Amino acid sequence: MTAPVALDTDQARTRLPQLTVIDVRTPGEYASGHLPDALNIPLDHMRRALPALKDASDQGELLVVCASGARSESACSVLAENGVPAMTLTGGTQGWQDQGHDLHHPATEARTTWSMERQVRLTAGGLVLAGLGLGLLHRSGRLVSAGVAGGLVFSAVTNTCGMAHLLAKLPHNQPRPADLDATLATLAQRSHEHAESAESAGRATDLNA
Repeated sequence: MTAPVALDTDQARTRLPQLTVIDVRTPGEYASGHLPDALNIPLDHMRRALPALKDASDQGELLVVCASGARSESACSVLAENGVPAMTLTGGTQGWQDQGHDLHHPATEARTTWSMERQVRLTAGGLVLAGLGLGLLHRSGRLVSAGVAGGLVFSAVTNTCGMAHLLAKLPHNQPRPADLDATLATLAQRSHEHAESAESAGRATDLNA
């Protein structure tokens, strides 16, 4: 499959007012800081949001972001499979912050959690230590550590992360239904306003012609 179009941080910052930004991280990661006006639709909920995202893409360009760029590429692939064009941000939110650009925080109190990469490191490290501990009791316990090592190698080679996918399903990484409904309503409202603005601009052009 063709790789999605990618914008670097400077390109994204310049075009930000014209873009609809979708943050596909977990709600806790989003609450820790996100691009200005970004809407949070976690990767695991992209398919539910497809109708709203399709309407939004008909009115303007979509920019999908995550922590580093891997999950946003996966999201863009899902969107492309369903006829929704979208771009990804190179380096993700971390790259945006590293370039000195501001991150915004939700106006309402929200849950904050560790980044998914940090959760993966903790889980993988814990499993390796557990495997080594079990290996002191029985040699087969070392297979746990070997399995984690193999999974990390596979993750690097394929640029995917099965452990992150599993961790994202844990309750603390899931959005509250009302929060996701509110996000989709906001996305629909923005699409409607963009369509009205484009229609008004078209009428003004016709009058001046």
